[in-house]
Order: sequence, then structure tokens, then C-alpha cells
Amino acid sequence: MLDEALFFDTLRQGLWIAVIISVPILAVALLAGVTVGLLQALTSIQEMTLTFVPKLLAIVIVFWASMGFMSQTLVSFFQDHLIPLIIGG
Repeated sequence: MLDEALFFDTLRQGLWIAVIISVPILAVALLAGVTVGLLQALTSIQEMTLTFVPKLLAIVIVFWASMGFMSQTLVSFFQDHLIPLIIGG
């Protein structure tokens, strides 16, 4: 049976894994947004697609580059923590 401490510890670890996995994409989205916003402020170009397309492109590139890290992190979390709990070990 799963007691409260083990449940909350597993939940905490899962949330931490979610934070670790999302940091590269969120950081690149932030940097791309600030860069494009600064460019728009300096040139007075207020086009909405100018903010969306570079940010989306940067996110897709970083997602593609970090897919291995994300998959490896999730698989190790499942194999080391969740599957033993499901099995009952």
C-alpha cells in the first residue's frame, strides 16, 4: 500500500522532472520573445506574426535538439520510481 509520504515524495519528484524537462524550451522562448520585442521596439515595427514565427521556430529547434534528453529523463524516472511502485516493490 502506498503511504502518504511516499505518494507526496513521488509527486514532488515528478513535478521536479517536469520543471527540468521544460526549462530549455521555456528559456529559449523567453530569449526569443525578448529579442524580437527589443527589435520591434527599436524599429517601431508592430507586426504580430513577427513575434510568433521566430519564437515558434526557436521552440521547435530546441525541442528537436533536446528530445533525447527529455526522453531519457522521463524513461529513467518511470523505470526507477514509478514502475517499482506499480509493481509493488
